[in-house]
Amino acid sequence: MHTQDELKIMVGQAALRHIVPGELVGVGTGSTVNRFIDALAGVKDTIRGAVSSSEASSARLREAGITVFDCNEVEALSVYVDGADEIDAHGYMIKGGGAALTREKIVAALSRRFICIADESKLVRTLGAFSLPVEVIPMASAQITRKFAAMGGIARLRLVGAKPLLTDNGQHVLDVSGLSISDPLQFESTVNQWPGVVTVGIFAHQKAHLCLLGTGSGVRTMAFDAA
Repeated sequence: MHTQDELKIMVGQAALRHIVPGELVGVGTGSTVNRFIDALAGVKDTIRGAVSSSEASSARLREAGITVFDCNEVEALSVYVDGADEIDAHGYMIKGGGAALTREKIVAALSRRFICIADESKLVRTLGAFSLPVEVIPMASAQITRKFAAMGGIARLRLVGAKPLLTDNGQHVLDVSGLSISDPLQFESTVNQWPGVVTVGIFAHQKAHLCLLGTGSGVRTMAFDAA
């Protein structure tokens, strides 16, 4: 049996096969992506550099000797590699456990292909068992909490110690439990229209094109139809 960390290393290495030589790579955030960055360091001379979705990933990339470009310097990316907190059989995901969901959506929207790397525990039938992260403007937190309560969800402000966590954008994160999201596309569209929501952590409009899933028998490749 492989440990969870070994599965992350496996999928991080497998993602290298989807990198286009000579181009920039979109890089996400989280523990699985950290393993991808470690693998990417070994082939850094074959790429121009990276565009990152978080300050933490940017720092790790620079430590690995990989040039990090600002998103505004780039017109398009061939590929974006990122993890997921949950992914279903259609390539729809919950993301934002690392509080980088808004920047992750920005980089994903810039990319022609989204490669999700994850271990098999992240594959689910219906999204929602993992608490849904929602980045919000602080003054709207109570109002948005009530809206989720009307859906049957329980929203809790994410804290660091006794203080609210601040995203790289200086905003707060609500983690919403108690949801079963049967129509991710509609759910994402609806919640994103609520005043005060910066981004909801449903990735349906920016779904995965491919998932490299780490399993006990190796890396399973899942391809998804276009949205």
